[in-house]
Amino acid sequence: MQEKNLEKIVSWAKRRGFVMPGSEIYGGISGIYDFGPYGVALKNNIKKIWWKTFVEDSDDIVGIESAILMNRKVWQASGHEKGFVDELVECKKCHQRYKADDLPETKCQSGGEHEFTEAKQFNPMFKTHVGVIESDESMTYLRPETAQGMFTNFKQVMETSRKKLPFGIAQIGKSFRNEINTKDFLFRVREFEIAEIEYFVKPGDDEKAFDEWLKSWEEFVLSLGIKKENIKHYEHPKEGLSHYSKRTVDIQYNYPFGYKELTGLANRTDFDLKAHQEASGKDLTYFDEETKEKVLPYVIEPTLGIERLMLAVICDAFEEIQGGRGVDKSDPSTNAQDGIDMSEIVLHLSQSIAPVKIAVLPLVKKLSEKGREIYKDLKTCWGEIEFDESGSIGRRYRRQDEIGTPYCVTIDFEEDRKVTVRNRDTMKQERVDIKELKNHLFEKLGNF
Repeated sequence: MQEKNLEKIVSWAKRRGFVMPGSEIYGGISGIYDFGPYGVALKNNIKKIWWKTFVEDSDDIVGIESAILMNRKVWQASGHEKGFVDELVECKKCHQRYKADDLPETKCQSGGEHEFTEAKQFNPMFKTHVGVIESDESMTYLRPETAQGMFTNFKQVMETSRKKLPFGIAQIGKSFRNEINTKDFLFRVREFEIAEIEYFVKPGDDEKAFDEWLKSWEEFVLSLGIKKENIKHYEHPKEGLSHYSKRTVDIQYNYPFGYKELTGLANRTDFDLKAHQEASGKDLTYFDEETKEKVLPYVIEPTLGIERLMLAVICDAFEEIQGGRGVDKSDPSTNAQDGIDMSEIVLHLSQSIAPVKIAVLPLVKKLSEKGREIYKDLKTCWGEIEFDESGSIGRRYRRQDEIGTPYCVTIDFEEDRKVTVRNRDTMKQERVDIKELKNHLFEKLGNF
């Protein structure tokens, strides 16, 4: 994995329309990225599968969408305003700033070793004001996490959905952190999306639920095509736990820059509901019909960053093949630039999340009309289809390989009413009758 050069992945992501620097025509803005046509498709596919897995296919989890802006009292009660801090240090020579627990291994740009100042506390929440007058009364923050919206809505969601313990609330949403030092592409950014669940259980059932969720969370990560050998668990030591946590386990991924947190799982006990109940004066208890007692549920929180997961998926799928993959030199439609003498990138994405599922490629433009008919017919079953008639067939195969398209359908001059279906990973080509094409592809792709 260390051989996978992050700079090459960043370059490829921009060139192929996956991820682009935000506001680039004005010089960009640190830690902010835009997602191009293929990037947003990949991102949305990940989110769709997450939502289907944990909300639509679940009997005990419901979804919500809470607001990015919340009353400042929420962040005071949760402990974020005073306790959500990073330790900031600055090099006295080059004046670069870093988190105290994430110091660089590289030498100082001014030469020699870094000379750091003493650590200072820094709250990474973005401040803003609600209303036309900027004052302490109008101040609040862009949310640094999505969890608090699920806690403040807990009682109403429970009552309107008529759920009994155990049950969960899920959401996917934007969060913002004014990171001291953004780095490693999508791994540490200032604007990002979180997909997480607050799973409410009776006190005493929390440890069993934690173990079950750890297994489910890992299964989801692996279902996206990530290799098991590239992940590991990291159990946070008790002395390093967050103030709200009884137990926290990270699933780490072996990124090109080493093993880092991909997803997290925390046992938050009843900390959040208790804090909001005390601060708001509202009853956030659950009435247990079996014991006829009111209880404050414990909370198991599985959480993941969509961008970090997207980066892991890309790193795992990304393959650079020196010299290409053996394009047939006797084929007059290919040339040296089609992959014979050059390196080739293949993105081995899982079929379920690939931005484009099928590419329809007429061998020459004379066959475009026939190709368009097949393209329109297939698009009624799979929306994520691309039609490409530009360049040699070898070059078009390479383009599709680079964006992770599992299957290419090539229309040629044969009069047997058949087309050629090419597999991205094996490069195997099959002749398939046009009348059977949908069924053939359905057997391979399903109906995503």
